[in-house]
Amino acid sequence: MPLITVTYATSRQSPTLKADIASAVSELTAKILHKDPEVTAVIVKAVDAADWFAGGKSLAEHKLASYWIDTHVSEGTNTKDEKAAYLAAMFTRMSDLLGPLHHETYLHVDEVRGDAYGFGGLSQERRYIAGKLEVARKAV
Repeated sequence: MPLITVTYATSRQSPTLKADIASAVSELTAKILHKDPEVTAVIVKAVDAADWFAGGKSLAEHKLASYWIDTHVSEGTNTKDEKAAYLAAMFTRMSDLLGPLHHETYLHVDEVRGDAYGFGGLSQERRYIAGKLEVARKAV
């Protein structure tokens, strides 16, 4: 259900880096935000460190890495503590993958209303209502 976009810059080179990032992001999203990895989509994009600027200098000049992670989830499905833990855990894991990170490294958990977000042609609100109706039908 989450759609996660990861944009990163690093001087590290690895043929599996994008897959490693996608795996780590999916794993932490499941573990901390309790999202089903079977319906989690992750888009991973690389940016040259010379093209990413923080504090007026490129990351290449800083000799640091960075990322911007944008995670879309249904509104109200995670607590403030879960989101804080997610940000901290992701910073640690991405540092392991990308190398030392610039402090201007970001993660945004975008909570989207259930009636305005979904997958497979159905909103999350419609899935919730359908689930409630199914439970009510079984209880009768």
